[in-house]
Amino acid sequence: MKISKILFISASVLAIMSCQKSGPKDIAVGKDQCDNCRMTITDVKYATQLITDKGRAYKFDDLSCMTMYESSNPEKATNAKTYVVDFPSGQFLEKSRATFIKGGSIKSPMGGNTQAFRDKAAAQKAAAATGASLTK
Repeated sequence: MKISKILFISASVLAIMSCQKSGPKDIAVGKDQCDNCRMTITDVKYATQLITDKGRAYKFDDLSCMTMYESSNPEKATNAKTYVVDFPSGQFLEKSRATFIKGGSIKSPMGGNTQAFRDKAAAQKAAAATGASLTK
């Protein structure tokens, strides 16, 4: 009886853990803090995340903060997945799949002044409209 109870509890815990979202976590705007500069995240369209190979999520208010964090914490950044927000939709995408624009009239929270786009054509159009440069 005790063994079946332990097996049931173990199976339940494993089932719950397997249902957890493995990608980027939701940002609580106005509540979550940047894990680099400790400023409150106020604009989700510039937010980024680094998810370690152990599943720990680090949230940032600007791409420049995530870049600084990766440089100063290589043990956490190694094998981590990085995510940026697609500026038009507000949805996360893997950083490696994004096209970036920088400069012009773009003003991001920590002065990185970079926007990410899922679609390269949308990035080119936004760059032309803002006077920004396409960086990837």
